Amino acid sequence: MTIDQKNTSQNVAVVGLGKIGLTLAAVFANNDYHVFGADINHDVVNLINQGISHIDNEPGLANLVATAHQNNTLSATTNTKEAVAQANIIIVIVPVLVDGQNQIDYQFIDLAVQEIAKGIQRDSLIIFETTLPPGDTKNRFGRKIEDISGLSMGIDFHLAYSPERVYSNRIIQDLQSYPKVVGGINEKSLQHAAAFYEKSLGCKLIKVSSLETAEFAKVAECVYRDVNIALANELAMFAEKQEVNMSEVITASNSQPYSHLHEPGIGVGGHCIPIYPFFFINKGLGHGLTTLSRKINDRMVDYSISKITNEIGSLENKNVLILGLSYRGNVKEPTKSTTLLLIDQLKNKQANLWINDPLFTDKEISEFGVTPLSLKNKLVSEIDVVILQAFHQEYSMINFNKFMNCKLILDGRNKLNKEEISRLGIQYISIGN
Repeated sequence: MTIDQKNTSQNVAVVGLGKIGLTLAAVFANNDYHVFGADINHDVVNLINQGISHIDNEPGLANLVATAHQNNTLSATTNTKEAVAQANIIIVIVPVLVDGQNQIDYQFIDLAVQEIAKGIQRDSLIIFETTLPPGDTKNRFGRKIEDISGLSMGIDFHLAYSPERVYSNRIIQDLQSYPKVVGGINEKSLQHAAAFYEKSLGCKLIKVSSLETAEFAKVAECVYRDVNIALANELAMFAEKQEVNMSEVITASNSQPYSHLHEPGIGVGGHCIPIYPFFFINKGLGHGLTTLSRKINDRMVDYSISKITNEIGSLENKNVLILGLSYRGNVKEPTKSTTLLLIDQLKNKQANLWINDPLFTDKEISEFGVTPLSLKNKLVSEIDVVILQAFHQEYSMINFNKFMNCKLILDGRNKLNKEEISRLGIQYISIGN
C-alpha cells in the first residue's frame, strides 16, 4: 500500500508495531496523519497491510486498523530507514528488556535506532516512547543518531521523550484519559512534541523540564507499584502468622484517603514491574527499597509452593494444574509471567504439570515445555493441586465439582469462592487470607 506523501507535515513513522506501537499508529492514522509503520516481523507487516490487526484482546484496535487501511492512511514495512525517510515525526516504541542476569538488553532498540539514523531528514522530530533508564534518550540514542546521520540533536533534528503509560486491554481509552508526560532536549523540541500530542491524541499534557525528568518519571511509576506490591506481600505473609485476613485489612486501611495498599499475590509479571526497577538498580540504585522489593516479589513463588507442601507434603508425582499462563488476567502476554517461575519450581519438585489458559492455543502452551489441559478434559478429575495464577474471566465460572481428586487449591490472586470450594471438601488456601 502506498500513502499520499504530498503533505509531509502530516507524515508520521511509528517504529515498533507491537501492542502499543500498533495502537498508536492506528490512532494517529485515524486522526488526520499518514502513518508509516516499521517492524522487523514480516507477518505483522503483512497483516497490517491487509488492514488486519495482529493484536487480540485490545478493544477498538481492529476497527481502527481496518478503517485506516480503507482510508489509505496506514501502511507498514520491514524497512525502518524507508519508513523514517517518508516522515518528519518519528515515534520509537521498540522494547527494552532485561536478560537472565537482570542486565538491560538494548539489542532491538539499538538496531532500530541505527536504521532511524540512516533515514532521518533534517528538521524531523524524534520522540522515544519506550521506557528507558534516565539519560538514554540523549546519551545513548541521540548521540548514536548524531554519529550516523551527521545531524546535531536540538539543532538539525528535534528530540523528545514521552513515555507510554497505558494498560493492556484499554490502551485506546488510556491514551485519551492519561496525561502525556513530555520532555525535550530543548524548548523547541518540547513544544514541537507537545503540539503533536495535543493534535494527535487530544489528551492533557504534563510538560517537564528535561528528557531525563520524563524518563525518570516513567520508571518511578513502576518502582512505586513494585514497592507497594512488595509491602502488601510482606504484610500478607505476616498477617497469616497473626491469623488475620489481609483482604479485610486492605479494605479497612484503604478507607483512609492516604492509604493505598495494593493486593498481595503469587508474584509480579509483565513487561513493566519486574523489569523497569532494574533501570534504576543497574544505574546505581543498588540498595534500598527498590532492590528489596524485587527480591520480595520474586520470592512469592517459593513462598506459595511452600504453603502447598506444608499442607499436603511432597509434590513428587502429584498432578498439578496451573490456571493462567499469562502474567495477569484477561491479557494474552506471557512475558515474565509468574507461571514461568512456577513451572521451573514444580518440575524441580518432580510434579506432573499441566497448564490451562483460554487465551492461548495448545500449541502456544506446549512451546513452554508443558502440557496444555482443557477444563473439559476428563483428566481434571485426576488433578491433585490447582494453582490460580492469572484470573481470567472464564475462571469465575469454573465447576470444581469435576475436580474429584483435588486435595488443595491455591488461590494466588484471592479471587475464587472459598466457601464453594470448601463445601466440595477441597482445601482452600490463598495469599494473606
